[in-house]
Amino acid sequence: MQKIILYIVLSLTLITVGYFSFIYYVPYSEGVRSGELIKISHKGFVVKTWEGELSQGISGAQIFAFSIMDNQEVVIEDLKKWQGKKVTLEYEERYKTFFWWGDTRYFVTKVSLEK
Repeated sequence: MQKIILYIVLSLTLITVGYFSFIYYVPYSEGVRSGELIKISHKGFVVKTWEGELSQGISGAQIFAFSIMDNQEVVIEDLKKWQGKKVTLEYEERYKTFFWWGDTRYFVTKVSLEK
């Protein structure tokens, strides 16, 4: 009986570790979007995350919401500096996200100012 319980606990542990490793390391897609940066904010009550919005159409008809990881300090500073300007964002889309990463599944990895 103890062996069965041990195997069940080990199996559940391996499944949990595999699931979280998959979410952490495997992106669903990668891409580039450009438009006017209309919002960058550090929000949250218990866990603060960086969130932003990019307007891709006329009068905000198409809004691209994205998150930025805390370790992307250069990206965060560039986004703050270029608020209201046309930018190009490189991003990764994840299958799922953790609540301490951000509100969206899109995570910006690089930003550049459009000319």
